[in-house]
Amino acid sequence: MVTRIAPRTTRQPTRQRSRFRLFLASGAAATAMVAGSVIPLSPLLPAAPQAQAAPNALNAPKAPAAADGKKVLTVAVDQSIDSLSPFLAQTLVATSVHRLTYEYLTNYDAKDARTIPGFATKWASSPDKLTWTFTIRGDSKWSDGKQATAEDAAWTFNKMMTDPNAATANGSFTSNFKKVTAPDATKLVIELKKPQATMTSLDVPIVPKHVWEKVDDFSKFNNDKKFPIVGNGPYVIEDFKVDQFIRLKPNKDFWRGAPKFDELVFRYYKDKDAAVAALQKGEVSFVAGLTPAQAAALGNAENIKVNDAPGRRFFALATNPGAKAKDGKAFGNGHKALLDPDVRKALFHAVDRKTIVDKVFQGHAVEGQGYIPPRFNSYFWQPSDSQTIGYDPAKAAALLDKAGYEKNGGGKRVGEDGKPLNFRILCHATDPNDKAVGKYLQEWWGELGIGLKVECLDNVSDPWLAGNYDLAFDGWSVNPDPDFVLSIHTCAALPATAEASGATDNFICDKKYDDLYAKQAVEYDTAKRTDLVKQIQSRLYDTGYMNVMAYPNAVEAYRTDQIKSITTMPEAAGNIWGQDGYWSWWSAVPADGTGEASSDSGSSTGTVIGIGAAVVVVVALGLFFMMRRRSTAEDRE
Repeated sequence: MVTRIAPRTTRQPTRQRSRFRLFLASGAAATAMVAGSVIPLSPLLPAAPQAQAAPNALNAPKAPAAADGKKVLTVAVDQSIDSLSPFLAQTLVATSVHRLTYEYLTNYDAKDARTIPGFATKWASSPDKLTWTFTIRGDSKWSDGKQATAEDAAWTFNKMMTDPNAATANGSFTSNFKKVTAPDATKLVIELKKPQATMTSLDVPIVPKHVWEKVDDFSKFNNDKKFPIVGNGPYVIEDFKVDQFIRLKPNKDFWRGAPKFDELVFRYYKDKDAAVAALQKGEVSFVAGLTPAQAAALGNAENIKVNDAPGRRFFALATNPGAKAKDGKAFGNGHKALLDPDVRKALFHAVDRKTIVDKVFQGHAVEGQGYIPPRFNSYFWQPSDSQTIGYDPAKAAALLDKAGYEKNGGGKRVGEDGKPLNFRILCHATDPNDKAVGKYLQEWWGELGIGLKVECLDNVSDPWLAGNYDLAFDGWSVNPDPDFVLSIHTCAALPATAEASGATDNFICDKKYDDLYAKQAVEYDTAKRTDLVKQIQSRLYDTGYMNVMAYPNAVEAYRTDQIKSITTMPEAAGNIWGQDGYWSWWSAVPADGTGEASSDSGSSTGTVIGIGAAVVVVVALGLFFMMRRRSTAEDRE
């Protein structure tokens, strides 16, 4: 699955960012907000967070206290769980939880993201690539004690094939399936309509048939009323309170081995400064998505380790291309001027990506170019010199003049109707990067004579899905196989009707893009498919509907007096939060434990960051090391 920073799980649309323009004159004020003294607490009993002294900090949520003696790993999150149904969930935090709760047919090696066994131990295709046979492991059990079998996988896929509501989150993986059967408990057979390149990377959680076949309406069932939730992954969901916490316990029967912590808690913080303060006090074990000031404040703190690694997300500016449904009906109130490609490109020519990387991310990012982050170097694409929409205010002004929006006597751009050119941009209230970049956009576009209202909301999903926006801060976590994040820009991803839900990111529908997407989806030759994926990115770039501004690093921190070691992905300069797999939270070793981290993370050796290891410093390995369904607004997988 993927996620937005908005959406997945690895689909992880995501959208995050932060801050206050020109915050950098000194950074001292921001640092002061998070640099309080460390108050060591017992790693076994994270205390309920108290109200923070930082400006605008909210009272932290209270998760149920752990029983004495339990080793609890507490992860601070600032994104809401959109659904605990794996058929509906698209935000990064939700899909990350599902990675821990349910097995997928295959997994990704923690070392290098190559495909490795998951619920399936092996697989093979027919010569024509239209029939795939997966051997399902015999040592996987559901947490209620029942055996997990090929029938569960067949039922999951068939449900997605026959019920559009069950295909909401991951339908792109099964839309080409012709027939799925389970001849016996360990054999799953998938017949395709045409070849499909993603058959060894089907990021679909397999659910227990005996539980889910009782669900009537998959569009309304959020799977959040009865606990514990039955799964076969390394953890079992025990309890959940919306925008407060989700608590999981180890699955003692997990075939790869049970996690070493007694409990895993994802605790919600609306305010990142409050989460950082909780980390300093020992009330949480881990915090991701740090701002440069927060990372600097934590860098020299006692018992805290900062991990700064190239990310798998992108941070983009998305325009509303005219929201519409598959039936052709337009909806929403997007600005009509953005239907003109010259206007869109003018806006993008007035975005200084270098300033965003240097001033907002303070170097903890790489300048944006193509749609796929440089971490996935085989698919990474860069525009040619003649194709590049670079920072050029003069060219932006010329394009606006050409489009018929000239400056009036007051310096404002006006159309033929005499109305000033003013736009709105959706901003995540919890993302300081959105706010900081929004300030810069107001300045840059203001110099062009364009007005911009930055609308920072706790819930950007509703106006986004309704098409009630002009522009929006967008972002996704990309999987090792990019098919999902490419699929969300196809015409097929549009909602069926204006009232329905779709898998689209921002309503893009372009025939040339669709043709290229269809070709890559059936191409098994790696080199040819890679070239098609790059052509897709080139087409998306040329349409001017999106401007990828940066690829943010994964900047995160954890307490070394609570976590002895934890697996990163990939092995060299890898991230902990939002992995393509469950390696981090499954592998984590309590600081006071005696056991060593398991070596079975898909590689011959597990990749761990130990207490004594130095802070990860990114160097070399090309552009990638030089220096990130719709999840809507926060963090799409």
